[in-house]
Amino acid sequence: MLYIILLIFLAVILYFLVGSISYKGYAQKQAGFQLLNNEYEKSAQENDRLKKLNADLEKNVQDTIALFDLTKDISKTLEEDKIFAVFLEYLKKFIKAGDCQFLKSDTDLLKFEGYKVLPLTIDKSSLGYLVAYDIDPKDEDRFHILAQQFLIGIKRARLYQRVQELAIIDSLTQVFSRRFFLEKLKEEIARSKKFGLKCSFLMVDLDHFKSFNDNYGHLVGDAILKEAAKIIQATIRQIDFLGRYGGEELSVILTETDKEQARLAAERIRQSVASKPFLVYDEGLKVTISIGISTFPDDSEETIGLIDKADKALYLAKESGRNKVCLYGSR
Repeated sequence: MLYIILLIFLAVILYFLVGSISYKGYAQKQAGFQLLNNEYEKSAQENDRLKKLNADLEKNVQDTIALFDLTKDISKTLEEDKIFAVFLEYLKKFIKAGDCQFLKSDTDLLKFEGYKVLPLTIDKSSLGYLVAYDIDPKDEDRFHILAQQFLIGIKRARLYQRVQELAIIDSLTQVFSRRFFLEKLKEEIARSKKFGLKCSFLMVDLDHFKSFNDNYGHLVGDAILKEAAKIIQATIRQIDFLGRYGGEELSVILTETDKEQARLAAERIRQSVASKPFLVYDEGLKVTISIGISTFPDDSEETIGLIDKADKALYLAKESGRNKVCLYGSR
């Protein structure tokens, strides 16, 4: 009997012991499930946040790429006004801003008080200013990106302009280069043919130029040539053309000018040079020129023919004593 009671007692203890253990296990499981659920919710929230951040970044990247597309569109033109027009299109598309202008370097910036001013320079040389008003602060980075693309376009246009100038302007005398001058001569002959006009060609040579170089040096010779070109340029009309034919020879196209008018113009040029004292590196020099003249269509209707006839007239002027004007065909 005592044995049975002991078994029952042990069974009761075991029951409560197992129940206690089961409850604790359940509670632990519940706590574990809750912890996992909390972590899952946190992960889901973080995932949503990352997705939104990624979407924002992707949009910003696409917008930034679109901003740099301005360079491609700007590169389609070399005209500064058109470059600025393309820039304004992008500005309106991507940025909230008020007035925006491209100003020359000599503009009085006091008139643009309150504007954001960006100086545009190439090698410390001012190209002008890009001014903008009422830019949204959050768009300032975009504005600077667009402004840099605009500057690249303007630099490219200025560089092209400089290259063109180097191709058509003689670096020493600052008159037209031989190549460009001869193109102008062809154009003027064609125009004169079309409209039944006359034009004259002058071949100008500095007298005793070799002696100046030998006695005073090539720097003095260069200075004389440069000054002579300056005097001739100031003497001829705006519709005429002056070019450096080669060495110490200069050439002039007198548009709509017959032989007698050309002779008078050439005499005026000769006298202007002869009457001008040349002060070069503290040396006072007397400089004269000889001029040969040919006229379209009297002497020739072709470029080469006009040059050849003027050259022969120049030879005659030099042979007859220099500091003279000679017409082709005259004696």
